[in-house]
Amino acid sequence: MVKVTEFQVKDVVNVSDGKRLGNIEDFEINLNTGKIEAVVIGSSGKVLGFFGKEDEVIIPWKNILKVGEDVILVRYRDSGEYIEPDGGGQ
Repeated sequence: MVKVTEFQVKDVVNVSDGKRLGNIEDFEINLNTGKIEAVVIGSSGKVLGFFGKEDEVIIPWKNILKVGEDVILVRYRDSGEYIEPDGGGQ
């Protein structure tokens, strides 16, 4: 099992362009199924969660490719759409 705090210290990296998106700030959980639907990446400009950019990046759980020891690899583009491995979107 993995604790939420273990996810929050890992860097989230977009495999599409190699950029660091930030760290997981929150989870979206489907209360009917109990499954994680998405992760919320907070902007790196925030101070104690209050000041700075209000931009949050929401990554659907299906876009998480690999959870490593230090990094979480995801497929993401600005529209937030799921990116198929061949490069097409839904």
